[in-house]
Amino acid sequence: MKSPVTTHVLDTANGHPAKGITVVLDYRDAEGGWVEIARDQTNDDGRITDWIPSGKKMKKGVYRVTFEAGFYFDASGVKPAFYPIIPVVFFLEHPDEHYHIPLLLSPYGYSTYRGS
Repeated sequence: MKSPVTTHVLDTANGHPAKGITVVLDYRDAEGGWVEIARDQTNDDGRITDWIPSGKKMKKGVYRVTFEAGFYFDASGVKPAFYPIIPVVFFLEHPDEHYHIPLLLSPYGYSTYRGS
């Protein structure tokens, strides 16, 4: 079963998936602090599809996906990374729906959107 939250990172400067990027998923608690839910690395296709264990229920609320891109750029020979850490904060309105948070990445820019 696919995780309720997934991601896909594409290196748009090189035209291929960004393999080996550590990505952290956090939940914002009632006090405004961040609680780590999951941590993994993108696979050969630049994806993380199994973050949340099967049967684990997500809560409505604010989440953050943090992409640790600095190590990826270092390994690619881009030093120093202009965006070494990329946080993407989103509101999960419907816990029963799938949320896909892709990242289009290049050395000096990035974009994201709600995917399917």
